[in-house]
Amino acid sequence: MSGGLRSLISLNTGSVQDLATPQGHVPSAIVKRPREGAVLAGELGLAGDEQADPRFHGGPAKAVYAYPSEHYPFWQTVRAQAGAAPWGQVLPWGSLGENLTLAGLVESQVWMGDRLVFPDCELVVSEPRQPCFKFNAVMGFDQAAKLMWQSGWCGFYLAVVKPGPLQAGQDFELVAGPRELGLAELFKSKAGRSSS
Repeated sequence: MSGGLRSLISLNTGSVQDLATPQGHVPSAIVKRPREGAVLAGELGLAGDEQADPRFHGGPAKAVYAYPSEHYPFWQTVRAQAGAAPWGQVLPWGSLGENLTLAGLVESQVWMGDRLVFPDCELVVSEPRQPCFKFNAVMGFDQAAKLMWQSGWCGFYLAVVKPGPLQAGQDFELVAGPRELGLAELFKSKAGRSSS
């Protein structure tokens, strides 16, 4: 077990919409909005959440995407530096495409197979996110994905091992898995392959 207060500060879902990108309009559900109340997490994700391309998003191994709230100030700053948003504009929770905006848990503390245990639901870390051109579009500048690769602030996908309701404001416990492969280590290896 790992100590420290950890909580779900926002639970976010989205529907498939047309997203304007340099490659033209593409279907995407990267735009997420906070939800009120309890939302059921099932084998394929959160009730009311959609994925446009199941080859890359969704499915049992990538049912839910979590992102640390601790990185939001960085993204607010780089968006302003790039001219994609005014200085001081608050980036709403869910803006990085995450279903779960977490507090108290960042990538360097996470290993493949670790479990996030909520009061009535349990999730297991399955893999890091690999950002693509859609992330650039939703962030509003063309270096966003590159910055995610460079910073290692990728968030992580989760499989649902015990379906149940989740709700913003809930605390959770991180239960260590086998601790053989760290999320940050795996992301760095994927980043090396993506740049070659």
